[in-house]
Amino acid sequence: MRLLQTKISLEGEWELQLDKEKQGLQLPFSDVITLPGTTSHARKGPKNEEVLVNALTDEYLFEGSAWYSKEVVIPEELAGKTCFLYLERTRLTTLWLNGQEIGSRDSLNTVHVYDLTGKLQSGSQTLTVRVDNTGYPTKGGHMTSPDTQTNWNGITGRIELQFYGKSYLSGIRLDPNLSDRSVRITGTLEGSAAVTTIAVSASSFNSQTAHSVAEQEFTISPGNFTIDYMLGLDALPWSENAPNLYNLNILLKDGEGETGELHESFFGLREFKADGDKFTINGEKTFLRGKHDGLIFPLTGYAPTDVEEWLRILGISKSYGINHYRFHTCCPPEAAFTAADMLGIYMEPELPFWGTITEPTDEGHNQAEQDYLVSEGYEILKAFGNHPSFVMMSLGNELWGSRTKIDSILKDYKAFDDRPLYTQGSNNHQWVPEILEHEDFFCGVRFSKDRLFRGSYAMCDAPLGHVQTALPGTMKDYDDQFVPPSLQSGEVAKAGGTVQIQYGTEAKAVQVGDTSGEWIPHIPVISHEIGQYATYPNYEEIGKYTGPLKAGNFKIFQERLESNGLGHLAGKFFEASGQLAAACYKEELEAAFRTRRLAGFQLLDLQDFSGQGTALVGILDAFMDSKGMITPEEWRTFCSDAVLLARFPKYNYVSGEVFSASVELSWFRSGTPESLVLKWELTADGGTLAEGSSEVNIPAGSNYIDICQLAIDLPAVQKMTKAVLTLRIAGSDIRKSYDLWVYPEKSGSGLDNIRIFEELSDEALALLEQGDNVLLMPKPESLHNAVEGFYCTDFWCYPMFRSISESMNRPVPVGTMGLLIDNSHPVFRDFPCEQYSTYPWWSIIENSKSIILDGTDREWSPIVQTIDNFERNHKLGFLFECRVGAGNLLVCALDASKAGETPEGRHFLSSVAGYMASSEFKPQYTASVSELHKLIQ
Repeated sequence: MRLLQTKISLEGEWELQLDKEKQGLQLPFSDVITLPGTTSHARKGPKNEEVLVNALTDEYLFEGSAWYSKEVVIPEELAGKTCFLYLERTRLTTLWLNGQEIGSRDSLNTVHVYDLTGKLQSGSQTLTVRVDNTGYPTKGGHMTSPDTQTNWNGITGRIELQFYGKSYLSGIRLDPNLSDRSVRITGTLEGSAAVTTIAVSASSFNSQTAHSVAEQEFTISPGNFTIDYMLGLDALPWSENAPNLYNLNILLKDGEGETGELHESFFGLREFKADGDKFTINGEKTFLRGKHDGLIFPLTGYAPTDVEEWLRILGISKSYGINHYRFHTCCPPEAAFTAADMLGIYMEPELPFWGTITEPTDEGHNQAEQDYLVSEGYEILKAFGNHPSFVMMSLGNELWGSRTKIDSILKDYKAFDDRPLYTQGSNNHQWVPEILEHEDFFCGVRFSKDRLFRGSYAMCDAPLGHVQTALPGTMKDYDDQFVPPSLQSGEVAKAGGTVQIQYGTEAKAVQVGDTSGEWIPHIPVISHEIGQYATYPNYEEIGKYTGPLKAGNFKIFQERLESNGLGHLAGKFFEASGQLAAACYKEELEAAFRTRRLAGFQLLDLQDFSGQGTALVGILDAFMDSKGMITPEEWRTFCSDAVLLARFPKYNYVSGEVFSASVELSWFRSGTPESLVLKWELTADGGTLAEGSSEVNIPAGSNYIDICQLAIDLPAVQKMTKAVLTLRIAGSDIRKSYDLWVYPEKSGSGLDNIRIFEELSDEALALLEQGDNVLLMPKPESLHNAVEGFYCTDFWCYPMFRSISESMNRPVPVGTMGLLIDNSHPVFRDFPCEQYSTYPWWSIIENSKSIILDGTDREWSPIVQTIDNFERNHKLGFLFECRVGAGNLLVCALDASKAGETPEGRHFLSSVAGYMASSEFKPQYTASVSELHKLIQ
């Protein structure tokens, strides 16, 4: 950071020459381009004919050298002055001035600055910049990935010549000190041999209460300096709840005391610390409600560098309760930090590395790459460390290798800059993690193989999580994973040897070493990349890709679906899978809020991820637009600084049963109320079944408040009834609702008078031929042309994890995305339901299979269809019917005995029986016996 006197913008038209083979500049230039921008966004070069199926397609992908040249006129008064060329957000660059090579820069994360002092003459000068987007010092993570912002070529931020006086300040660093309400300003006085005066002043500009600090003058000598600027006892601290910012002005005066150069910067007075198992902001505990970000910007293919766009993006996230961003193997441009300063978002950039940290003696050691990555960390700290929102930093994603080396890097960073908190990386040493001496917080998904603290996992990373496998309820938290009973008694297991793991988007065998297999965390723990609940594509989104990135993958998926005769169901697949994903996210997030030892989470993701096979895991699309699954207001009922929670074991109940729940409040708002009043109500069919209130006194500083126990006698119902439990804190915006289901008492399934067969036997066919009604219920385990019943939606992206599982010789994911239900069908007369999966279906689907009906007539539409992923696009029938001969056949591959163990299962079977015994059982489609034999096997 330097004090700027004047500048010349270089934005606008530049000459351009593409040099894919890196043959060197061939004059004359052949084209022009407008900068800032990229060659792809400007549609330069040959059109890319390859269409990616695993990510968006860059329609004008260019990789190689691109030469950019511009004539600039230097006024006589600026010639010979201290001058720097400033190139924000580019790739590997080399600069020529009037044909003379000046130097090269290689930072992927920070500004490229070239010192042109004494080199610029008055009049016309030619600047030529070669930008290379190949041959990086490291792979670059999501800074260069086709999965996210693409491997673009260009300059996407500010481009300018910056001029300074003979004396100027550089390297200005701001260190807030909350305890004495001051800021320490350090920097370097350059170009002067004399003692100089600087004047410092500050005034708030975005706070409810205005605050100005009187100007103070300081005398500094040439070279490095340190001053302490007192803000006063009434200084306004910065936090997520009150992101108070100051304009901090530093005025450099000449030797006569005359006004010289002025520098203005944002400043926030804050103290972000790790305190036991939580983070604190200015002494108050906070809970991080984070999201992953990989710099996905489908309209441009690169991250914006203007504050307004980042205010829009971060503002959308904040409307969904997010207060934290973790940037996966990337660092955003400065505009993102500025916007986060203004909105109160806690930012965590990460080094652009996803791999193994090695020692010099290790095989494959690359010292140059390691040195580069370490240097990038220092550059990120110097460039963005003054922003109050920059509170955390990670060394990379899912790193393996030398713990000793990783810890030594942490130690050096902390010695250089102790303003942010540091972690060794995100989910390092996946199966065998360990807290390092110099890290301030831990980010992962497990403490050991079976000590899990998120709700979902990939099949190759099994065991799976509770959202995927457990009976739905709201009891789960992870506190017993933090401190298992066995560890409380002093038992310690050992780990070691070789393990096969997911390594990036592939698989790899790694040596885990002799580390402690079980341990108890003593620093804040953040759960890594939680969620990952997939939805079916929205093909209407294709038209939104009007920039250089095209959704060729969506078109391929759509063609596959249409070729299987299911194209007409695409919209319904999208909507139904989205509702299931939203319900899964609700339980995922509530489990995190119920966990009192957890410090926060990082969601994957609020928005869709365009690459890695196409992971449509967001409730927002890649453009940060709503997919219509849930409103921000409803999402905030389970993702906010105050979340009401009811703990109960199940969602399905029998008449007369007691519904028991404990109600609690996760509270991380500023200040704790002395008391609060809970209002609760249980309603059904437009009437109130029960209601009440409970007042609770709250000890000061409480974050987890146990409010009351509910014990509600459920009424005797005559039909399956959906009830809604509503909770709210009186006089506030804090609320929550849960759907429950109550069933009449039934002792059996009602199938006694139904002709049921487990296979399409001669007897069954004979009955059908003579006009009888038959229920075919094959044992799920006997079917091969079928897909296993799995209630939860797919994890992340089927094609990616299918491939990884196969390479690891592990079971592949089930890969389905919930149910599409024809809920107006008379078979549901006594089992009313939505068009999508809800909890009454859990015990039914978990004991079933869906039969693959590929190639059958489009008119033969299952009553209950399981939604398959976009790679396979199977037509999957859980419940379907047809005419066979003169009779009627209903097919349901369900283990009725297991399903019948639950009230919802019995009620479903009873509804099926009632339908088959009614005059409404009249299938419209006629199937041949040979067709059925081919399908049901």
